[in-house]
Parts: sequence; structure tokens; C-alpha cells
Amino acid sequence: MPRPARSLRTAALAAIGALAAPALARASEGATASGPELFGVPVEFVLFGLTLIGVALFHHKTLQIAVTGLAVITIYKLVFTGFEHAPGLSGLGAHLAHEWVIVANLLGLLVGFALLADHFERSEVPKVLPRYLPDDWKGAFLLLVMVFVLSSFLDNIAGALIGGAMAHTVFNKKVHVGYLAAIVAASNAGGSGSVVGDTTTTMMWIDGVAPGQVLHAFVAAGVALFIFGIPASLQQQRHSPIVRDEARGAHIDWARVFVVGAMLVSAITVNVIVNVKFPAAADHFPFIGAAVWVALLATVPLRKPTWSLVPEALKGSIFLLSLVTAATMMPVERLPAASWTTTLGLGFLSSVFDNIPLTALALRQGGYDWGMLAYAVGFGGSMIWFGSSAGVAISNMYPEARSVGRWLRHGWHVALAYVLGFFVLLLVLGWHPTDKRGTARTPVPAAAPATAPAGGH
Repeated sequence: MPRPARSLRTAALAAIGALAAPALARASEGATASGPELFGVPVEFVLFGLTLIGVALFHHKTLQIAVTGLAVITIYKLVFTGFEHAPGLSGLGAHLAHEWVIVANLLGLLVGFALLADHFERSEVPKVLPRYLPDDWKGAFLLLVMVFVLSSFLDNIAGALIGGAMAHTVFNKKVHVGYLAAIVAASNAGGSGSVVGDTTTTMMWIDGVAPGQVLHAFVAAGVALFIFGIPASLQQQRHSPIVRDEARGAHIDWARVFVVGAMLVSAITVNVIVNVKFPAAADHFPFIGAAVWVALLATVPLRKPTWSLVPEALKGSIFLLSLVTAATMMPVERLPAASWTTTLGLGFLSSVFDNIPLTALALRQGGYDWGMLAYAVGFGGSMIWFGSSAGVAISNMYPEARSVGRWLRHGWHVALAYVLGFFVLLLVLGWHPTDKRGTARTPVPAAAPATAPAGGH
């Protein structure tokens, strides 16, 4: 795959700087200084920003850059600032002991769902879709709607990978990068208004936010779906139209469909039972990731997975986990006062910064419009390919998507959709900050983040 042109790299760098720098600076406002700063910004943020810029410019070396960035940040914390719980190696050990469940769950979901997507594609269900989808751009748009709906009750990683598997078949293995960005956006948008559709909304539910308090995120998400979905569908129609006829000899393998269903039901059931009934246990073991693999291994006698896919999925997963782990080491002890402008900024920040600690901080702080926050942190990560685990999962399936420049150039409609969807929600329903019980209150800043449950970005 050829490297992007210099102008495209410059555009990518400018976009990263425009989105990340102001948000990172604002996130560090008022934080307790724990080490050296550059122009008032903690050095940890500078190192993290350089890592993201490296990923943006050298997309063929993303894994090496992410791992190197994590190593440099870890060494810096060890030598200069220490960690939240303690200095030195003991602080690092305590930090990793606190974060390992999130990391393990993400690893289990990303690799497990890569095999799930392969099961789904090999079931030949996508091959019969032309029977039901229109054979022009409206068919491509309807597929995005399907991903949106699936992600409202499935994990957004699963929704994106199922969408990617369907697109691979119905577009004859030629999927436009702009359409790949739209698949990720549809999966993240669909999960933003449901407490079982995304880890961030599940976190809110566990912490006391009622499901109805995030439901109005679907207002913004629905608007965004049309804004990015129509241009992306037209892009795909020009690039490679949807196949007009059902593949000859297509025969649904119901055993593989059963395997896919078993894995999804296991993940959803464990997510609800453990995180709602036994939230304390969720902090000590990666139940969701384990549930997916238990179902996968239990159904091996029925249909054997394509194990050869694991190494590539593992590489993509390690990349994301390196960024997530580095993000947890950032000194974001306090956010700016809760407001709609802060919430809008958190969406941009979510495109380069793990949304799990951001959501945990917002929950601790309180005083947000929870539906608006759910949309911002849930959908915002769609703007860059590594901004959400769904994006990383899609890039494992389609390596050509691993370019910030291409994603921004061809997926321009996702950023536009985020902004317009946000302001439609603001104008139609307004900004209504409440406490977690739904009572209007004045936000009170907090000094430490809430504990995040197991799950993915």
C-alpha cells in the first residue's frame, strides 16, 4: 500500500493538533502539578501527543510507535513523577493491577470478535443480503442502518466487525475507506444511547445513571447517521457498487450462525449479570472477554475457527492496548467545569484519548447532561481510526484503513456528522445537567477519577 502524499501527512498532523492540543490543555487545567511541564502542559501529555503524531505520520509502523510511546511514558513516570498509588516500581505495579481487567477484556473482545466476524462471513449470510438490499447507494446506506441497530444491543466492536464482514461480501471485497469510517461511526453511534451498547454507557448505568437518562443521545446519533451515511454510501457506490444478485449456490451455514449467536449472547449476558449484579467482581476479573472465549472454545466441535487470523488480530489489539495503557497514565485528575462546551471538547478528545478514563472522570465530577456526554464520548472516537476499539477492529480486517490521513480525507463526513449531531441535540433538547439520579444540580469538580468497570473503548 503506497504511503500518503506529504500534503496528506501535513493535513493529518494539523488535524491531530487542532483536535488534541486544545482538549489536552483544557483537561490539564487546574490539575495538581506532579512533574515538569512544558508551557504549562505536563510532560506526560507532550509524550502522549508525540506518540499520536507518530501514529498519524507513519501508519506502517503504528505498533512499534505505540509500544515505544508506552515504554517512554512509563520510564518517565518511573523516574520523575511516580504513579497515582505510589512512586517507582511499586506504583507501576499498583497501576497495572488496577488497569489489567480493562486491558484483558479489550484483548479478549478484539481477538475473539475477529474470529466471530470470520464465522459470520463464512456462514454465507452476507451472500444472501443482495436479495434484500437495494442495488444502489441506498443498499449501502441500509447496511449502515443495520450496523447502527445491531450496536444498540451488541458490543460496538461486534457491530463493526459484522458490518465489515457484510461489506466485504456485498461490495465484492472492495470497500472504500470512507465507508469503513462510516461502519465504525454507525457502530459507535448505535451504542451511544443504550446502556448495553457501549462500555461508556454501561459505566454510567452501573454508577447510577438511569437508562432513560442517556436515551436522548439517539437524537444526535440519528442525525449523524444520515449526515455521514449518505455521503459514505455514495462514495462506496462510485468505488464498488453493491452486487446485484445473490451469489450462486449460497447456502447459509446455520451452525456458524449458532456460534456467532452463542458468542454474542454470552458477552451480553455476562455484561449485564456481572456489571449490574456484581459490579465489585467486575473490577477483579475480565468476565466479558472470558465469556466470549468460553463460548468460542465450547463450539469448536461444531465449527472450527480460522486460527490463522489470530496473529494479525493480536498485533492490532496490542497497538490499541498500548495507547489505552498510556492514556491511563496521563495526569487528568480534574476536568474543566461540566458544560456543553466541555462535553463537545470531550468528543474531540475521545478521538485520540481513551474514553473510559474520560467517562470515569465525568461521572466522578457529576453535573453533566448524560445523554449528551454519552453521544460525545461514544461517537467522538469515530473521527480517527484508532479513536475507538471498533476502529482498530475494522483496521485489523481492512489494513488499508490504518492511515490517519486517509481516514480524515475520505471520512470527512464523520467529523461533520459529530458536530452537526451534537448541535441538533443541543438546539432541540438543550443542555440539562443532572446528578446521576436525574435531579438538576450544580456540577462539583472532583480530585480523583471513579473506578471504571471492565470493557472496551
